[in-house]
Amino acid sequence: MKTESVNLVYFSPTGTTKAVISAIARGINPERMTITDITKPDERKKPLELKNDHLLIIGVPVYMGRVPALLSEWLGIIKGNNTPVVCVVVYGNRVYEDALLELSDILTERGFITVAGAAFIGEHSFSTKSTPIAKDRPDKDDISKAEFFGKKIQEKLKAISSPEKNSNLIIPGTHPYRGDSKLWITDFIEVSDACIQCGVCADVCPCGAVSPDKSSSVDIEKCITCCACIKKCPEHARSIKPGMVSDASNRLFTLYSQRKEPEYFL
Repeated sequence: MKTESVNLVYFSPTGTTKAVISAIARGINPERMTITDITKPDERKKPLELKNDHLLIIGVPVYMGRVPALLSEWLGIIKGNNTPVVCVVVYGNRVYEDALLELSDILTERGFITVAGAAFIGEHSFSTKSTPIAKDRPDKDDISKAEFFGKKIQEKLKAISSPEKNSNLIIPGTHPYRGDSKLWITDFIEVSDACIQCGVCADVCPCGAVSPDKSSSVDIEKCITCCACIKKCPEHARSIKPGMVSDASNRLFTLYSQRKEPEYFL
């Protein structure tokens, strides 16, 4: 089948999912490509409808083994017309459980047909200097594998006449989904005197939880514990304070230090 355009969509507060999706696109090397970054709140207000001669490549991080609940509303208004889709999830070296299956199920209900899926590893949001979890991933090897995956997708699309010919694809996971898509409501961010009120933290927050006028003010009801404001602070003025997130970071560092590798489903 021939695709008229490739549409990249990603939710990527700390940049790991964006890096993976971009590498997959390089492997496909499409003639035409559009990019939608749904990390930005305004982009999640815009509906997306694609024809059957387009290809959607969508990537989301795994939250508690599930698709982030924050994306439910946007995912509920997009629409495909028997449009082929590549589903990608990125997780912090723990487990991705049913997130990939859930993403594929959601898009199937919205009129898309899953032609490929993958689970990649990215540095965990809770990773710190003292408790590194999948540090610096996706790394060079991950990116190379993502590009290879993109090439295999291109080969597959050329070999089939329509996405409906892909009915034998099996995405791992179980019904009902395991895990809980609800996020923690917790005050976990420490702001030091190094803060210069530059506003970067408010700009990078995907849910408007950080006050643009007072960076130490965080709406914990909105916060999704993505830690983008911590990781992207140019003054390194933000950190994880002692508490449930810090405890989780220690557990993940202790239990999930063994390197995991990307998985593809074609």
